[in-house]
Amino acid sequence: MTILVPAKSVLRGISTLVTVDKQSSTPLYRQIYDSYRARILSRELPAGQLVPSSRELARELRVSRLPVLNAYAQLVAEGYFESRVGSGTFVAHLIPKSPTAPLSAVVVAGASRQGRSISALAAALPTYEAPYWADNLGPFQVGQPAIDEFPLQLWSRLVSRCSRHLQSSALRYGSPMGLAELRDAIANYLRTSRGLRCEAGQIMIVSGSQQALDISTRVLLNSGARVWVEEPGYWLVHHVLTGAGCRAIPVPVDTDGINVEAGIKLCRAARAAFVAPSHQFPLGVTMSASRRLQLLNWAHSVGAWIVEDDYDSEYRYDSMPIASLQGLDDNARVIYIGTFSKVLFPSLRIGYVVIPTDLVERFAALRQSMDMCPSAENQRVVAEFIRGGHFARHIRRMRIIYADRRRVLIEELERAFGDLCTIVGTEAGMHTTIVMRGSLKDQDIAVKAMQRKLLVSPLSLAYLGSASHQGFVLGFGNTQAAQIPEGVRLLKECLAG
Repeated sequence: MTILVPAKSVLRGISTLVTVDKQSSTPLYRQIYDSYRARILSRELPAGQLVPSSRELARELRVSRLPVLNAYAQLVAEGYFESRVGSGTFVAHLIPKSPTAPLSAVVVAGASRQGRSISALAAALPTYEAPYWADNLGPFQVGQPAIDEFPLQLWSRLVSRCSRHLQSSALRYGSPMGLAELRDAIANYLRTSRGLRCEAGQIMIVSGSQQALDISTRVLLNSGARVWVEEPGYWLVHHVLTGAGCRAIPVPVDTDGINVEAGIKLCRAARAAFVAPSHQFPLGVTMSASRRLQLLNWAHSVGAWIVEDDYDSEYRYDSMPIASLQGLDDNARVIYIGTFSKVLFPSLRIGYVVIPTDLVERFAALRQSMDMCPSAENQRVVAEFIRGGHFARHIRRMRIIYADRRRVLIEELERAFGDLCTIVGTEAGMHTTIVMRGSLKDQDIAVKAMQRKLLVSPLSLAYLGSASHQGFVLGFGNTQAAQIPEGVRLLKECLAG
């Protein structure tokens, strides 16, 4: 049997198999462990190879025997070494003789998809790209509230109060439906402000509206199901349906909302419709009463589901908030989704689903299979925020701030572009959309704008089919009124070339 020549210390400048650097912040035992493990995985040390005793290696490396013993113990525990009484320590025979690829090649193989199988549903999703706005905010970014106006001190006091009164029972697994007191607070709020027909037992707490869309899709739809989506519409709905193997049917949106008659002609037997009736994204229109009744009648007649995404309807400027579609539903065909991401702050990651009574058990079972239950800490704080009247006061205050920003944005857009664009979606929410005339490419303009720290969203990206309009979705939630004129000026420069 070949005997491994004992390693020499790197400090003595000799080429070695096992190296240590006594000046490194990495513990010595970890250096020894890493060195052996790397050489075993690269096949420099074959199975059955005898390794030096801990005493011998410690002497050669001029270190204490303790880190060597710790490294050897870890390698034995993980199966890289095996120890034989009376014989010594050897490289384990359990390591595969012919690995498919060294570890360093796995990423390359994954990138090229050669010889690496993933599900067809995962492969159908677009390639993930880190959002360009993840680290930096900029004027006109969509979906960002005025975080600088959030009552942080009040929120911190509520967090501290909830933490001080924390009990051991709060550390256990909770209900997959969420915290009872938050569900009760949301039910009361929705009944009075949004006109919903619901009880606390129908409400599930989720990690934002995106998880709500995903859970609803999994519960309601089989792979291959045909589903109406608004055209243009919310792009992440498209991703959810693609990931579930469903076929999205783009149904045009006009000034009255989704065109139900067009949807029936395109696919009467669709299994569901995903809509945002109170404030459609991205066009911002409100679904008319007649269209709402048409949609409900269609769903009842064919046994379809309606998923109502009510993401920011608290902010309405020229009238009271529009009542929900769910409140008109006499046949329990509507699943209602809401979120606190837009009205409080995005990282909170708390949303909710209002579920028809006969589906609550199925939603709970699906949720439990995904992540057991939602985290309780922030739920308690949100419940206190609502029950203490802070939520209602915050909404009233922010409605005034956003109304002023909306007014300034509309005035500046009209001054800068005049008849070159049509401004839509100004009645509610935290964004407005401009539909541009001419032959411009909004995605190219958006890239130019981003280079100038202007985060405009191309309207064409909201289309599932070919884009019939070019333009921009402009968020004003995180853009102070004083920043808006300069932002519009920069956008005009980008358009000019």
